[in-house]
Amino acid sequence: MIRKTHYLSLTLSLALLSLSQVTTTHAKTATAVFAGGCFWCMEKPFDRLSGVTDTKSGYAGGKSSTATYKKVSSGNTRHIEAIQVTYDTTKISYETLLKTYWVNVDPFDNGGQFCDRGYQYTAAVFPKNSNERAAAKASKAEFEKKVGRKFVTKITGYKSFYPAEAYHQNYYKRNPIRYNYYRTSCGRDNRLKAVWGKLAKH
Repeated sequence: MIRKTHYLSLTLSLALLSLSQVTTTHAKTATAVFAGGCFWCMEKPFDRLSGVTDTKSGYAGGKSSTATYKKVSSGNTRHIEAIQVTYDTTKISYETLLKTYWVNVDPFDNGGQFCDRGYQYTAAVFPKNSNERAAAKASKAEFEKKVGRKFVTKITGYKSFYPAEAYHQNYYKRNPIRYNYYRTSCGRDNRLKAVWGKLAKH
């Protein structure tokens, strides 16, 4: 009887430990939403970061409850092309994500980004809580100081994120030739070098 009770107690302890580990794993994951013009070009810089587990292209903000590429590209929905970054908070911080974000956008352009024009291509940071908002503002001020100019990039409250159509996801991996041609012809890298200099490499 004692052995049986001990066995049941041990089994229960292992089950609780397993449940605790699952809960802890979920608690480590967070998401951040950034907009920097064409979402194709924003996935790769974040995918390369240790601690980032996923990036997803999509649409943020807006005044309607749904979003599609056709509707958003018209500029009438007030959505912005954006990416959602999923990351492990024990391996990388929101502040580090912001450092990568700034050097991949033109923070002086409020009419779009690079060759893509219109509100739907503007740059923005979408903090989800007061801590993220404070971090975003501090990071913005830090990078403004680095280049000696004020940014027009918006820091605005998060409303929603709608994943883009499947053919937009991981475009740089699935269509590398078309992606590289678009990125080059759009003048993205040349402008980033002009704005950020050596910082653009990071």
